[in-house]
Amino acid sequence: MSAFTSVFSADNVGFLLQGLLTTIGLSVGVVFLSLIFGSILGILRNYVKFIGKIAGIYIEIFRNTPLLLWMFACIFLVPSSLVPSATLRGALALFLYTSAVIAEIVRGGLNSISNGQFEAAKSQGFNFVQTLWYIIMPQCLHHIIPSLLSQIITTIKDTSFLAGFGILEFFRTGQIIMGQNIANVEKTTQTFLIFGLLAVVYFVICFSLSCVVRNWKKRNVDVTK
Repeated sequence: MSAFTSVFSADNVGFLLQGLLTTIGLSVGVVFLSLIFGSILGILRNYVKFIGKIAGIYIEIFRNTPLLLWMFACIFLVPSSLVPSATLRGALALFLYTSAVIAEIVRGGLNSISNGQFEAAKSQGFNFVQTLWYIIMPQCLHHIIPSLLSQIITTIKDTSFLAGFGILEFFRTGQIIMGQNIANVEKTTQTFLIFGLLAVVYFVICFSLSCVVRNWKKRNVDVTK
């Protein structure tokens, strides 16, 4: 019981909650910005020849290299005068990587829509941008929502990499609490409690989003029948 009370003191719980809020905030911010930038990259790669090739190079570089590599690059190579916070530099790495993944998801959604819709929209007086905004992208987003939700789950888990750089996200706060109690004779019990709690919280968040994905797919199947 003493191990439980020492680990889950009011200060420790508050510290863990701060880390959890940082993790959620990073994930939401990164996914939101990545959705915007990734959508632009996917559209450029699909429909604009020269710039699309540049976008394709960006996408392939980031999709085929480890996220951890870009975290090292952003945290240690991006000047602190440009991005003063290590947390923001870590978020930058997540943003660059996630944007490339989302761009490919968006491109897949765009490819699932018939090109004949552009011709039909043109015959009704729509220009290219209007066709994308009012006709193509709403259908694309409808198709890719399960994949986007899956990427959100991945991004939430990927924030734990930032613990290795001392950034106070959820996993790092758990490591710090464990380090403060490491000299205690009940350190095995405390380690189990701390990392068990981390695992449960990550599982609850990610499993809840997984259920949303499954329900979305199920509703789509039922509607199309």
